[in-house]
Amino acid sequence: MEGTDKFRELGGAQRAATFFVSIGPEAASEIVKFLEPTEIEEIAREIIKLGNLPTAVLQAAEDDFYEMAIAADYIKEGGLSYAQSLLQSALGEVKALDIIKRIKSSLQIRGFNVLKNVDSNELLSFLQREHPQTIALVLTQLSPSQAAIIIANLPSDIAKEAMLRFARMERVSPENIAAVEQVLESRIDFSQMGSKLGGVKAAADILNLTGQSVEKSVLTALSVDAPELSAEIKNLMFVFEDVIHMDDRSIQKVLREVDNKDLTLALKACTPDLAERLLTNISSRAAEMIREELEYMPPVRLREVEEVQQKIIDIIRRLEDEGQIYITKTADEGDMMV
Repeated sequence: MEGTDKFRELGGAQRAATFFVSIGPEAASEIVKFLEPTEIEEIAREIIKLGNLPTAVLQAAEDDFYEMAIAADYIKEGGLSYAQSLLQSALGEVKALDIIKRIKSSLQIRGFNVLKNVDSNELLSFLQREHPQTIALVLTQLSPSQAAIIIANLPSDIAKEAMLRFARMERVSPENIAAVEQVLESRIDFSQMGSKLGGVKAAADILNLTGQSVEKSVLTALSVDAPELSAEIKNLMFVFEDVIHMDDRSIQKVLREVDNKDLTLALKACTPDLAERLLTNISSRAAEMIREELEYMPPVRLREVEEVQQKIIDIIRRLEDEGQIYITKTADEGDMMV
């Protein structure tokens, strides 16, 4: 009983970490496959902090997992009421209510996750007929790359309004969630206290992936209706033109991973200053070849150029994540430095 009480005092990530320790690395590795990277990172941090655990606590973690798994099966068979009834018979009313409460909490609007597997064109076709608030809520449940496709292909006025609502979104009431649930004709239980969604950082992540023309269109429109919000989003974004503020060593590190063909295409639609800045950081022979190719290159689609520029931005972000470069902004000028 003491082990169970101690286990109940732990937070969600701590409980997961304790369970992983109790079942060992081989079994844990099979479960990890079904988790999001952010969830894995959080659990890993907690495992590091755990230290030695009493056997009773480890056993409580396994018992808890078993009970939650059984409850989930009951819910699939007949819903929450059916599950609660069976659990009460097996475990008593107090324990059954506790399990059902935690099951409800863990659902956390996961019904929207099915949208991540929907073809972007089908989702776009559906969302074009919906209110911007509905679009904004759906965007919170998509990956930035998937949401970027939606925003890039919506009419500019709808895209602007949806991003405005998305960036201002913090918590969603159960009533609004239920309304969207009906629109999506979902059978999944979304009933849940308001959850952290959307926000300025997430809006910047999406716009970073839409391409410069869409990005500028949305930010320009937002600057009229919400200038402070537009400025805040822009401040969090890294666009291709920001490369000009990087030092030579960092540019060289990035360009070592960029194919010359991609670099040529990326330079097709950037400022002369930025083009020269990049070309001075590769060999003179390669730079001369790129200059000649640019001179005789026929017109290309802007979207193709933006896709290649985005590939370079992705390289920059990856190098930053790996700790090879560090992107910050100066307090005085707001310039991007590495």
